Amino acid sequence: MYHRISRNKKSPVSLLIGCLLVLFIVSCSEKGNQNEQGTKRQIKPKGYPTAPVKIMNPEYELSVPAELKPYEQVVVHARVEGFVKQLYVDLGDHVRKGQLLAVLEAPEMNQKYLSDRSTEQKIFSDYQYAKQAYDRLADAAKTTGAVAAIELDRAKSLMESAKSAYQASKAGTAQSSQLQQYLRITAPFDGVITARNISVGALVGSGADKPLFMMAQGNKLRLTLSLPEKHAASVSKEAKAEFTVSSQPGKTFTAQLSRTSGLLDQQDRSLKLEFDVNNNSGELQGGDYAQVKLKLQRKNPSYWVPAQSILSTQSGTYVLTLNNKTVKRIGIKEGIQLDGLVEVFGNLSVDDHIITKPSEEIEDGKIN
Repeated sequence: MYHRISRNKKSPVSLLIGCLLVLFIVSCSEKGNQNEQGTKRQIKPKGYPTAPVKIMNPEYELSVPAELKPYEQVVVHARVEGFVKQLYVDLGDHVRKGQLLAVLEAPEMNQKYLSDRSTEQKIFSDYQYAKQAYDRLADAAKTTGAVAAIELDRAKSLMESAKSAYQASKAGTAQSSQLQQYLRITAPFDGVITARNISVGALVGSGADKPLFMMAQGNKLRLTLSLPEKHAASVSKEAKAEFTVSSQPGKTFTAQLSRTSGLLDQQDRSLKLEFDVNNNSGELQGGDYAQVKLKLQRKNPSYWVPAQSILSTQSGTYVLTLNNKTVKRIGIKEGIQLDGLVEVFGNLSVDDHIITKPSEEIEDGKIN
């Protein structure tokens, strides 16, 4: 009876040990399965979302600031020194080309003209006398032995010398006459007087730096703007500009390209454009700032990629291509942006596929 009781006491202990052993085996089995599954996940091939490179040549719109300037603008100075005798225009007056603006007086200039004119007449008389003397000797020389050859040569030399003196005197008189014309100040073109800096009796001319007038052409204006370098090749000869000015809210004006510098400005790396604007109505004012909208288009198609596919790093700007399970980093330069796409320039082809979510951790080379 004692032995039977002893076996019954050992039976629960054995059962407990057996259960623990079974749990241990199951736990080891599950860990093995997890390790196996982890290994399978680690060797799973890498995959990156990609998008194809697009080649397009879209028309795009660009907004740039500009300035309206008078088509012609000039500072009017006096060519000769003199006193202002009469003024015929004032600030804001509209004038026509050749219209008299002011008259100067310089008595010594008139006296010089009269002196030069008198000298010219005297030298002309000397020339006529020398010519007549030569003509007589030339007629007499037709008779053999009547006039010595040396006398004829001397008369001819005197005549030519008198002729040269007369021509020089004539030129001097013409110069004095021309200087007298400078006493009359006239408008160089149709325009408006924008400044009057003198009064009657003021001394003007080469010794005075102050200009007489400032005038500008208002019926025709120049719309000038600087186009950034990356857009310079997109301008066509038929380009049109739509612009607005703050002084005319709600109004839109148009103009066609008239001229371009053809070369980039070395200081700001931009291309200068000019549009001629007809302003016969007088709505616009020279000096206004304008906001211009241009429609541009490249001369040739270019490559475009999604904006999020561009990788910017300290070493440069790149895209990552994924072709035939091979990743390659390609340096690019960005162009314009349009509808979530960015124009890029680099060693790309239309067959390339671009990783749309690049990262600096993605290395070049084959992927598993």
